[in-house]
Amino acid sequence: MSKVLVILGELSDRDIDWMLANGTRNKFPPGTTLIVEGKPLDALYIVLDGTLSVSVASLGNKEIGKIICGEVLGEMSFVDGRLPSASVTVVEESLILSIPRRLLTEKLEQDVLFSLRFYRAITKFLSSRLRGTVRRFGEETDYLIYQDPDDERAIGQNNIENPDLAQSRFQWLLQRLKGS
Repeated sequence: MSKVLVILGELSDRDIDWMLANGTRNKFPPGTTLIVEGKPLDALYIVLDGTLSVSVASLGNKEIGKIICGEVLGEMSFVDGRLPSASVTVVEESLILSIPRRLLTEKLEQDVLFSLRFYRAITKFLSSRLRGTVRRFGEETDYLIYQDPDDERAIGQNNIENPDLAQSRFQWLLQRLKGS
């Protein structure tokens, strides 16, 4: 289950409309570096289509994970204000919704209920990611951070209040953004 479903399961329809109205849909070709480790981010990203690669400089820029449709990027830096801990590069053409950091910060400061729902969702999937990472330390794998696309345990149904609603919202979001 993708991280965006956790967010969409927590946010209201009005919240999602705000994200669509204030975000920008961009297509990125293969080879584009979307996030550079150690460099400030100016947006929160939602992957709508495509595949991206995650690498870390301390491991010789070795790929440690893949990012697929439905993943959220930049949330850790958004929450803690620190620089990104990994680089993210487009592997196959990707469609990404970018929500400017400045606008999202303003929205969170002005709309207490949106802020509550947003941070609750981020807390849930960061917790799930940490649990998955800890579990993978006991396995023989090089992919320690990001979930395997086939691993439903990483962010399970029990972490989403209403998984059917979240899934239908994501499909609705994709149709709106891919059609425009």
